[in-house]
Amino acid sequence: MTPETMSESSIPEENRTPRNNSPEPAPKTQASGSSGGSPEQQPRFATTGGVTPSKPGQKADDPSTESESGVLYLGIDLGTSRTAIAGSNGGRSSVPSVVGYPKDVVAKKLLGRDILFGDDAFKKRLSLDFYRPLEHGVIKYSDGDDKASEKAENNRRAAADLVQEAIRMANPRSDELIYAVIGCPAQASLTNQKALIDAAKAVVDSVMICSEPFAVAYGLNRLDDVLVIDIGAGTTDLCRMKGTLPDAEDQLTLNLGGDSIDNLLTELIKKKCPGSQFTINMVKEIKERHSFVNQSQDPIKVELPVEGKPTLFEITDEVREACRSIIPPIVDAIRKLISTFDPEFQTVLKNNVLLGGGGSQIKGLATALQNEMIEKLGEGTVVAVEEPVYAGANGALQVAHDMPPSYWEKMK
Repeated sequence: MTPETMSESSIPEENRTPRNNSPEPAPKTQASGSSGGSPEQQPRFATTGGVTPSKPGQKADDPSTESESGVLYLGIDLGTSRTAIAGSNGGRSSVPSVVGYPKDVVAKKLLGRDILFGDDAFKKRLSLDFYRPLEHGVIKYSDGDDKASEKAENNRRAAADLVQEAIRMANPRSDELIYAVIGCPAQASLTNQKALIDAAKAVVDSVMICSEPFAVAYGLNRLDDVLVIDIGAGTTDLCRMKGTLPDAEDQLTLNLGGDSIDNLLTELIKKKCPGSQFTINMVKEIKERHSFVNQSQDPIKVELPVEGKPTLFEITDEVREACRSIIPPIVDAIRKLISTFDPEFQTVLKNNVLLGGGGSQIKGLATALQNEMIEKLGEGTVVAVEEPVYAGANGALQVAHDMPPSYWEKMK
């Protein structure tokens, strides 16, 4: 099979008017050449650790029309910080987007495995060649002068292993075809998209790419007069929906998000806490535990080692400043998408802003963005999605579900 680089613009004409979505995927039509099978069939992959499972609604092992069709549809949000997957068998899981390989024979003997993912890899990273293979929402070094280097190849390998782990988490049966939709940044290059497809094609039967904010909107059936903001670790993606597939001018990607907050917070802590020792992972944990943007907040106190001794520091202002750093550029991007929209519909769009992605969990962010919009654009209403971890994967799954079987057969 030779999948091609694709985007949501590749959706066939006959399927460009999406049907109403529902919380649970509807029964699938059997793809040409697919076969049935009982739910008791063995899965394709062995089980490993370091993942966070979630199975709302239908159970993954429940015999359903999804399984009986012989096709497993998957939506994958391959994020810089965390990868989430949703399957048509009802299963959902997520895992931190990190991969590790034992450094030497001692490490391999200690770990007893050839590869570790997620939290397992974090915990044992001193024994590992450790990779965070995604940057700004795409595979590191997949574009530009370094794409043929050894470090590029190592990150491609790690990304492919991460995709395989994500698909393993969906518990596919050995007799099922796997059709997957992967979310990527709104303005990812064709080269970046092709690299993601190459990472997936070894373990799926057919794959396509769609932009992350489009997937969020599609999964929530918010297809008209809504502006979606998806804040990830590496990028913040914006997409305005107007009742049709978004064009290039309807989407923007900003190279800021959770990572840029971490980097700024690192510098602010260095200034506030002289002599303290900490890593970027420690800063990320502080941010995820305490992030906020409003003015009212109890003091944030953390212990950091100074010459080996735990020392208490108060970093409330530093956390607020770092988290608020993403607000002005996001509102400037909103302004750009609003000001270039049909003037008759600008008010409607400003009052239908949907906030998703891991960054949407920053306390008070939706309200702060709304207030900034009111100040700079005269009005605005911002609402956060209910499931920021899975909104992208859920939407990608719905896209996969709604593609006709003939399309998936064509893309094999």
